[in-house]
Amino acid sequence: MMRKYDEEFKQQAVRKILDGQSVASLSRELGVGESQLHKWKKLKIESGSDLEKENLRLKKQLRELEMENEILKKAALIFGRGS
Repeated sequence: MMRKYDEEFKQQAVRKILDGQSVASLSRELGVGESQLHKWKKLKIESGSDLEKENLRLKKQLRELEMENEILKKAALIFGRGS
């Protein structure tokens, strides 16, 4: 059986993904398939203005840099202890 979701529900789900929540955890939380969430995200990105697309790109880049920074901090602690 196919469930229908209203636009507000879809927008809130996509907003959570774009804010950094993993698709897998959101899928479990909402009871929506991961592939459906990916489709909603793709539609949101494709329908956005150039400014929105740039904003999403920068948010993604920021999340990646924050993760790299955390990895480097942990590595520095590990290697600092070995001295």
